[in-house]
Amino acid sequence: MDAPTAFNATKPTVETKEKVDYFNLPCPIPYEEMHREALISLKPEVFEGMRFDFTKGLNQKFALSHSVFMGPTEIPSQSSETIKIPTAHYEFGANYLDPKLMLFGRVLTDGRVNARVKCDLSDNLTLKANAQLTSEPHMSHCMVNFDYKGKDYRSQFQLGNGALFGANYIQSVTPNLSLGGEVFWAGQHRKSGVGYAARYSTDKMVATGQVASTGIVALSYVQKVSEKCRLRGKIDSNGCVTAFLEERLNMGLNFILSAEVDHRKKDYKFGFGLTVGE
Repeated sequence: MDAPTAFNATKPTVETKEKVDYFNLPCPIPYEEMHREALISLKPEVFEGMRFDFTKGLNQKFALSHSVFMGPTEIPSQSSETIKIPTAHYEFGANYLDPKLMLFGRVLTDGRVNARVKCDLSDNLTLKANAQLTSEPHMSHCMVNFDYKGKDYRSQFQLGNGALFGANYIQSVTPNLSLGGEVFWAGQHRKSGVGYAARYSTDKMVATGQVASTGIVALSYVQKVSEKCRLRGKIDSNGCVTAFLEERLNMGLNFILSAEVDHRKKDYKFGFGLTVGE
């Protein structure tokens, strides 16, 4: 009997595309975090001067933090030149972390008090609140959010001071694509608006688009190039260059370098910091 030929021995394989189960789509990220990857990459927390942060855990749920900052602060000016005054402040904080309740409090030497609360009222419903109290007139504010997490969607209702009301909804339509919308009403300023957003994400990239009736159009694209990159930076259309580097020296010890160069405004910011504790 004749030996089988190579054509008969190797049969062509046909790749079958995995069928999408539209009744089992993943839950999307919150609407307000639509651009979070782009914001992390393009808006690093740059600062000018020296910063030192220390966090000490007292037990598994409670921790205290101390922060010292010394450096110039920009003040508003009608001229094109940047006006800076030397400042320094100390910040004391307390954190309570529990699987269903998180409390964060900060007190600054200039009199400001910041507080944040995150409470899981049920497996699907979460209450979030943040407030800032200051001695300056009309500068204190408070915001309360109710977030509902469904199987393949999220919704949120917002309530803030100044008669601010808002609501948003985001729905997964494919395993990679989610669509959403929002409405808001600012009673103090007599303004209202609606917005729409789309987000497409894979393991290597994230693309988002957002438009609103207020005239805002935001587009972003993030491509992952490495899992170990610690340098964040940007160059904008005005020629401003920003870089932020956070390097772990040891367990619980991070060194920070920050820089922003704006030749157009002749504004140059350089800072360094140290973070101790987790």
